[in-house]
Amino acid sequence: MDLRYRFMLSIFGMVSFVLSSEAQEPTIGLISIDRDKVYEGYNLLYPLNQSNVYLINNCGEIVHMWPDEEIYRPGNSAYLLPNGHLIKTKRRFDETINDAIWAGGGGSIVELRDWDNTLLSTFQLNNDTARLHHDITFTSRGTVLMIVWESMSMSEALQAGRDPLLLPQGKVWSEMILEWDPLIDSIVWEWHAWDHLIQDFDSRQNNFGVIGDHPELIDVNFDEHGGHPDWLHINSIDYNEVLDQIILSVPYFNEFWIIDHSTTTEEARGHTGGQSGVGGDLIFRWGNPRAYDKPGVQQLFFQHDVHWVDRLATKDDDRFGWIALFNNRVREDLSTANTLVLDWDMSRNKYVQDNNDLFMPLDFNKTYVHPTDDPRSVSNSVSSAQLLPNGNMLICSGQWGYNYEINPDNELVWEYITPIIRGQRGVQGDTTLSVNTNFTFRIERYSRDYGVLSEKDLFPQGYIEINPDESICEEFITSTVEIDHAGVSLMPNPATDFLTVTSLNALRGVVHIVDLSGRVVLSQSLMDYETSFDISMLENGIYFLKYENGSTYKFIKV
Repeated sequence: MDLRYRFMLSIFGMVSFVLSSEAQEPTIGLISIDRDKVYEGYNLLYPLNQSNVYLINNCGEIVHMWPDEEIYRPGNSAYLLPNGHLIKTKRRFDETINDAIWAGGGGSIVELRDWDNTLLSTFQLNNDTARLHHDITFTSRGTVLMIVWESMSMSEALQAGRDPLLLPQGKVWSEMILEWDPLIDSIVWEWHAWDHLIQDFDSRQNNFGVIGDHPELIDVNFDEHGGHPDWLHINSIDYNEVLDQIILSVPYFNEFWIIDHSTTTEEARGHTGGQSGVGGDLIFRWGNPRAYDKPGVQQLFFQHDVHWVDRLATKDDDRFGWIALFNNRVREDLSTANTLVLDWDMSRNKYVQDNNDLFMPLDFNKTYVHPTDDPRSVSNSVSSAQLLPNGNMLICSGQWGYNYEINPDNELVWEYITPIIRGQRGVQGDTTLSVNTNFTFRIERYSRDYGVLSEKDLFPQGYIEINPDESICEEFITSTVEIDHAGVSLMPNPATDFLTVTSLNALRGVVHIVDLSGRVVLSQSLMDYETSFDISMLENGIYFLKYENGSTYKFIKV
């Protein structure tokens, strides 16, 4: 027996399509799906406390994975590149409190791997003065932008005008952005927050000035973390190809910042140069005017995953300037996903501000809240929000590993609970899930035609969870269909090139073959007791043979 055939039988068991009315409610993996309203695609999942990266379809089936040695943990993000390569962050699981620099989100390694998981290039940084952490992003030039903690000594901090009361451990971690070119294994650009400070604490030290007059600079004494060295804790980074700009989420300031990437490294250290003319100073900041001593309403609360909705959108595109984010701590009992639209003045190469120097807009253009106020939608840390092309919002409430999708009518159209529990594959039916047991940094969905995905073999390979509930996706596909197997057989099943359908009664009318998304991929008229279908052109996967009378039969193409 062909090994692949045997493997598929081990995953799917009996090929006949039988729905059980006695099935228990699922506790992990796919919980619900509305096939008519969900955005079709593949979900990249890199759960914390384990080492593998998974690409799963909307039914929760693994279609591809990049395994790693068990000694590694996320550090914290991974991305699928258009060419099919994977760029990911990681660290050894024992690189924690014994290291010179350690806080939540700590990493140490960035890897570029091909589709087959072959290591193409790697970059490592974790020493006494600097450490990779949280997130990375990539450019079309093949370079990688990385977030790095940069440890500043007591003397360096005092010289910069830091209040000594905010230095209980005698140091502070600033942030830098390094741009790494894997092809030449070299840093080709960098930006340091420490070059763009202001303070009004000590006139004898550097950076003294009026904070409210300089929204482009960072107040070295704005601190809402009790003087912990992790002063800024930048937790996400994204790059806009059209504007050549970088966006940074700064949760301890309850803000996000934008800087100009068109500068040279030398210009990025100063206050002139680049298309915006201000060097490496902030060209935009939003979320908490108090951080730069301005009156205004605080909008962000320890936010995560701040990014451009479409990093390739031009001025003529509907989503030009759109930003999406997850707003973690709006209230003790509320987290939201949000979008806002930035106003970039192309004639002046700057973002529009009002008369009080507040950057526009003054509010979000849309706020997304779970339709039923599910308590699992509240996450004090991690998490993500992705505005999909069809207008749906895909949300990861990370502390619960609760991933859900809502449409513009605020309807829940997809729910998936990360089935990695305390670092191990969960068992369907497990009811011991609680906050932080299946920590998930974020989830990202890629459309079926993203990059080279349409050329890849995305045949289902089973599930992450043990004892999966396979009925949910099938139920939603055929919930309005009478399922009747009497007298009909499909041979062979799984099939490769031809599928032959036989029946005790003469077959009449038109039969359709549909894929898991409900899309008709082949139609044929039936006029006999036996009919053969040429399925050689179909991609490998699960399909359904659907008669005009509603009868439906499942088969597998291998």
